[in-house]
Amino acid sequence: MQRVLQSAWQTPRWRVCLAPPITATSSTRVNGRSCLSPAFLPYRLSGWSRPPSNLSISKQILPLSSAFRPIVTAGPSDHMHTNRLAKEESPYLLQHQHNPVDWYPWSTEAFDKATQEDKPIFLSVGYSTCHWCHVMERESFEDDATADLLNSSFVSIKVDREERPDVDKVYMTYVQATQGGGGWPMSCFLTPDLKPFLGGTYFPPQDAYGRPGFKTVLKRIAEVWKQKKDDIKLQSADSMQQLVDMTITKGGQQSLSDSQAVVAMDSCTQMLAARYDDKLGGFGNAPKFPRPSELNLLLVQHIRTEAAGSRAEANQSLEMATFTLQQMAAGGMYDQIGGGFHRYSVDEHWHIPHFEKMLYDNPQLASTYLDAFALTGDGMFAEVARGILDYLRRDMTHPKGGIFSAEDADSLDKAGTKKEGAFYLWTSQELREVLGDAAPMFISHYYVKDEGNADMNPRSDPHGEFGGLNCLRQAQTLQETAKQAGVSEEEALQTLAACREKLHTRRGQRPRPHLDDKIVAGWNGMAIQAFASASVILQQEDPPQAPAFPVEGCPPSTYMQAAIKAAEFVQQHLWDEATGRLKRSFCRNPSAVQGFADDYSYLIGGLLELYQVTGETQWLQWCQKLQTTLDKLFWDETAGGYFSAAGDDPSILMRAKEDYDGAEPAASSIAAANLFKLAALVSGEAGQRYGTLCLKRSHHCSPVNFIQLLLKWAQSQSATMKTLTWNCVCCCRHLQM
Repeated sequence: MQRVLQSAWQTPRWRVCLAPPITATSSTRVNGRSCLSPAFLPYRLSGWSRPPSNLSISKQILPLSSAFRPIVTAGPSDHMHTNRLAKEESPYLLQHQHNPVDWYPWSTEAFDKATQEDKPIFLSVGYSTCHWCHVMERESFEDDATADLLNSSFVSIKVDREERPDVDKVYMTYVQATQGGGGWPMSCFLTPDLKPFLGGTYFPPQDAYGRPGFKTVLKRIAEVWKQKKDDIKLQSADSMQQLVDMTITKGGQQSLSDSQAVVAMDSCTQMLAARYDDKLGGFGNAPKFPRPSELNLLLVQHIRTEAAGSRAEANQSLEMATFTLQQMAAGGMYDQIGGGFHRYSVDEHWHIPHFEKMLYDNPQLASTYLDAFALTGDGMFAEVARGILDYLRRDMTHPKGGIFSAEDADSLDKAGTKKEGAFYLWTSQELREVLGDAAPMFISHYYVKDEGNADMNPRSDPHGEFGGLNCLRQAQTLQETAKQAGVSEEEALQTLAACREKLHTRRGQRPRPHLDDKIVAGWNGMAIQAFASASVILQQEDPPQAPAFPVEGCPPSTYMQAAIKAAEFVQQHLWDEATGRLKRSFCRNPSAVQGFADDYSYLIGGLLELYQVTGETQWLQWCQKLQTTLDKLFWDETAGGYFSAAGDDPSILMRAKEDYDGAEPAASSIAAANLFKLAALVSGEAGQRYGTLCLKRSHHCSPVNFIQLLLKWAQSQSATMKTLTWNCVCCCRHLQM
């Protein structure tokens, strides 16, 4: 049944956002037949005597995306329904507080109800900027008939994956293991003791093309549960045990030698080179994602091989990294008007993006651009880093300093219809109206066309949504634009900057995308590190950066103040001095959810950078407290590495451990680098202890097996080398560890 359900509704692949891969080897699968009773066979679900011959089984779960249909909050009198989610802090959960579905948060109240009434649990996991999550809400969760089915036969639980990544990890691993892929919304059916027996993503509301809709799925599951619940419980327990066995890691007991670390880096670089797009930058085909971990690796490899006298290898690594960074910044994936990067590009040109902006992307990218500037001295990299950080300061910062989580992809267009990219796209007529005499230069520089410019690849606009609309991309160099206009480069620079500022003002009159104003501890740690690094690295600008919107041209010390304010916010609102623990997030109030390993490791990394910039010992002392808690709650004494969750929640049936630096780096990667820094910064016995811990623990963490060599080597190098921000290096996937 599962494969039919997952392939039941085809959605354009050009809008996909897949979940990270499971850490088990590709040959490791949970036996799908053992997960389900015979009544759950695919053809039986929809009454087929045999599977239809025209059914195409996809290896990925579809449809997947990370766009978002913003929800307008109305007053209490405007709603017929209010459920328990009204008491939650998560913006995503609050968006579902007026569904007719009797939603529960992930809680003992929900588990007890399912146990007492012996009902299956319907678990729906998503996040605030997930397009298909809100499509499913509009089609199913706001529908009274669907809600009646859920309320009568199931206990329905809604989870924000950004607030509860531990819950998401368990059941996404199940979906991936049984289907070969996963994404959001994630829809999973559980026994009352929380063991999964059926998983998927988005379900359409109605039967179509011989395939089941969500109501059909609910009716069938409710029927089979009544008939064969004991079989389902037995088989789901077996599936859960397979998952636990599959994800158990075994740590080695030997330290990594310097030569092994070099081989690992060389292998990573070679594999990246084999996938490198030397025409357009990046690695692999569309859709193209920004991958700071891979770019960081190449910058480090450049320095190492150059110092070893391998000039050709060094130049190759630097070229792959810097050309990719240049192409990303020139494309529409970078917001040319307001600064900051969108989530990813749907085409290979970095042109048409998926328009949401995420906090976990932008600080990492700012740090990578800062590193590229420190290495090359090219002011373009500094300018892009400033554009990112000025965007975060201007549009994503709480009045008291915390940094918000995300901005949505969708917003209202002129007709009042929610459309992806509506806030960011322009007609040529509107540009001419706003820019006047400067319009021809701007239109030429940014590839603007009367018929719209989403024409570089069929992937860019397969459904004709962007006809007559333009997503700005730099189609010419400044030198080419100046020559074409018959002006100096400085005059062209100033004219284009003035145009961008006018357009930013005009754009500000449009309905803004929804803001996810959740403040996540770990992601703020990333931002603190980027701001603090910028306050030092940007002192190398010569001459200092002048205002050139969206770059505000502020002194580097401004970024240090932003880092301090963010750190103070987290300390005031998310840190409990008495228990030594972090809360995961803050919205109206601190979340009840405790912080995870990545919250501790990312925040420690940011505070270490802040201490090195300010010299204020309070940040170093806080780092030490955080590290103590991280080691106490998350370290795996048996196999090494840091678990993602603390292990004190009995509702989490599988204790996961991330070993891949993906969109967010693994906590173990960052923790290993943090320990090296602590060992260097803290004197006496405490410093020696950090050094011992680092040497003992770094070899347990596959993404960072070679960080020891890198950091030891970096400490002996030039000041330029020391300014680089060592965030994470990805090798696990490339080495297929």
